[in-house]
Amino acid sequence: MERKKDLIGFAIEELKEIVISLGEPAFRAKQLFKWIYEKKVRNFSEMTNLAKSFRAKLEDQFYIGELKLITKQKSKDGTIKYLFQLDDGKKVESVFMPYEDNRRSVCISTQVGCGMGCTFCATGLQGLSRNLTAGEIINQIISIEKLRGEEISNVVLMGMGEPLANYEESIKAIKLMNASNGLNIGMRRITLSTCGLVPQIRRLAEEKMQLTLAISLHASNDKLRSQMMPINDKYPLNELLASCRDYINKTGRRITFEYALVEGVNDSAKDAEELANLLSGILAHVNLIPINQVEGLNYSKPTRNTINKFKDSLETEGIAATVRVERGSDIAAACGQLQAKEDKR
Repeated sequence: MERKKDLIGFAIEELKEIVISLGEPAFRAKQLFKWIYEKKVRNFSEMTNLAKSFRAKLEDQFYIGELKLITKQKSKDGTIKYLFQLDDGKKVESVFMPYEDNRRSVCISTQVGCGMGCTFCATGLQGLSRNLTAGEIINQIISIEKLRGEEISNVVLMGMGEPLANYEESIKAIKLMNASNGLNIGMRRITLSTCGLVPQIRRLAEEKMQLTLAISLHASNDKLRSQMMPINDKYPLNELLASCRDYINKTGRRITFEYALVEGVNDSAKDAEELANLLSGILAHVNLIPINQVEGLNYSKPTRNTINKFKDSLETEGIAATVRVERGSDIAAACGQLQAKEDKR
């Protein structure tokens, strides 16, 4: 017997093909799409404007997947970290962050584990297990909305995994988030974070999406960046920044450069000066991130004074910079840590 297919992650064109194959008029695809993504219904029986015979056909061949909540942790600042289980038993983490200006932001995963091997990352310690489907990516948002009983306004693809290493499914998920009769999240409220896969950055530029591209930089020279991020051996800084300039030219969008400040590693006055020179002339914003403590990694964050001096140095050189507000530090909100804890348990 053929296994039922999960409809979460299907684009409207794909639903149209399904609907027609079941002998229904094409316009039913729009109705089905709306039930799945806007109304977030999980049972075909609730789709009251579809004929009972059509619902029975859907029920026979398809289902609408749900992520199983394994555990969650809540921080005193309101940040909640969720560990979800997928159909095959694999686990992914997602983080919900409420803000005082009524933004409701989620940080979601695009892979189970990660193969990039960055030395300061808890997920990187686990290695890559597999890519997520577009449905599993978007289902993290839907699951959190249902658990919270409120709509998500902002999405960051910065959880477990490298989104651009799972290019097709990540882009498909972003388009589903943005769809007006779907989750209806504005493209400018979506951030995609990458460690710097140059061919995919160039490919993303051609999509001309108005999302925010965030590049994990973390070092201002090739020697240090290669030590922290092995991907730099394949795509060194000159190639990475050339692709960034190309991206800005094609999209008109400013790029965010993420820089995790690690005490005694990349936080000196010389590092700040080198970083300012590196980004000179690029439409850039630097997001300084005091490093999260990760069990098994002996990195620590610099003092508040060092962080402020680093920021001031960049701004003096004309580089826009902010220090990321630390969220969920009391629950180890950096991705990969809750899964490791659960696996150990």
